[in-house]
Amino acid sequence: MAVDGLAMRNPMTLDMFIIDAFAERTLTGNPAAVCPLDAWIADDTMQAIAQEMNLSETVFFVPNGDVFEIRWFTPVREVDMIGHATLAAGHLILDRIRPEMQQVKFLNPTGDMVVSRDGNSLIIDMPALVPHPVPGTTALESALGKTPREVLASKHYLCVFDNEDTVAGLEPDFVAMANLDLPAVIVTAPGSTEFDFVSRFFAPANGVPEDSVSGVAHCCLTPFWSERLGISNMKARQLSSRGGVIYCEFDKDRVRLAGSAITFLEGQISI
Repeated sequence: MAVDGLAMRNPMTLDMFIIDAFAERTLTGNPAAVCPLDAWIADDTMQAIAQEMNLSETVFFVPNGDVFEIRWFTPVREVDMIGHATLAAGHLILDRIRPEMQQVKFLNPTGDMVVSRDGNSLIIDMPALVPHPVPGTTALESALGKTPREVLASKHYLCVFDNEDTVAGLEPDFVAMANLDLPAVIVTAPGSTEFDFVSRFFAPANGVPEDSVSGVAHCCLTPFWSERLGISNMKARQLSSRGGVIYCEFDKDRVRLAGSAITFLEGQISI
């Protein structure tokens, strides 16, 4: 049978969840689309699903014994390491799929990650991205609209400002920023009495003008502020419109980030 000249087919149905990570309640933190798979599907199909979900990241994972292989897609491309979506995936596995487990290990070529229970919260253990000083550029300053006190880089630029108000008030030129030589820009400043530091994270080259709460950004921020403040455990806030609090710990070449995750939506998609 055909409809308007098109042959009917049986669609594939997949479970899909939207989970708010590093969130104190739903509609805060950073939402990730989480799609558990029994086996990998085509790359272009995963990219199309991520484009359809239109969140900063859609995460897919496949069981491999007691561990899970994991991949992440923004609406425009696959990326190689994401924190909040991995925390969301860990929440789903520990809450629904493998509730008997106390922690779940994710395998990825960039570096293994572990999500563990911590009371009512979760801890994600990720590779540290230690930044090093680099020269500032006119293109970077123009994209930010302000001149940072310091510029460093690891995977992304890290721009340090003097105070929280400056970070909160930045209005970047996202078109210009998308053309920089690194894929994203982290901006940061010392925090108030409640927080050790604050930050924002811009990744327009990845199709994400501003990420709500970024685990990867804190893989860079944590070693930087640990050295600067002389402490290994810190409380941080990302100053996006949704906002999020992350408890950070730096330990040699690893970063541990603690926060909560909450399932906001669950259902199925047909492809």
